[in-house]
Amino acid sequence: MQLAHTTAIVTNDGVAHRPHLVKQLENLRTGEVRSSASESTRTLAVKREHLEVIRNALVSVNKEGTSARAFAGAKYVSGGKTGTAQVFSLKGEKYEASKIDERLRDHAWFMAYAPADKPRIALAVLVENGGFGAQAAAPIARQVLDYYLLGEQVAGKQVAPTLPGGADPDDRSD
Repeated sequence: MQLAHTTAIVTNDGVAHRPHLVKQLENLRTGEVRSSASESTRTLAVKREHLEVIRNALVSVNKEGTSARAFAGAKYVSGGKTGTAQVFSLKGEKYEASKIDERLRDHAWFMAYAPADKPRIALAVLVENGGFGAQAAAPIARQVLDYYLLGEQVAGKQVAPTLPGGADPDDRSD
């Protein structure tokens, strides 16, 4: 939640809004629909041009960086950042996911926002023991953004991540 909130602040020129999950509330008895308006809580003292540099870098990640594959063919421009969180220390050894117990594999992170020119949504995806962000978390974020912005699922794209090294999770011999 904190990562999605921070992403929203950066993409909103440093203005922080209280995070919310509900767009509107409907009274079933009266039919009255009340918007769950987002309220501004503070503004960061950061120069707009500095935030613009960050936003441009985040857009580059989805266009030509680590998550470009997940966002290829998108009908909108978005920004994002992949990440990996180490679960335990290898103490200098080389990381090979196939040799590590699944519960000890790295977590995959991805944060995103869209559309880049006038953001309407910011999110963060964590796939526990999913490997790295571009492989496991970015494709999920793409599907969420497609659904939110376009009302559609990405045809032919699977959400299920592959294991590090490109192995198919269904082909494991556990």
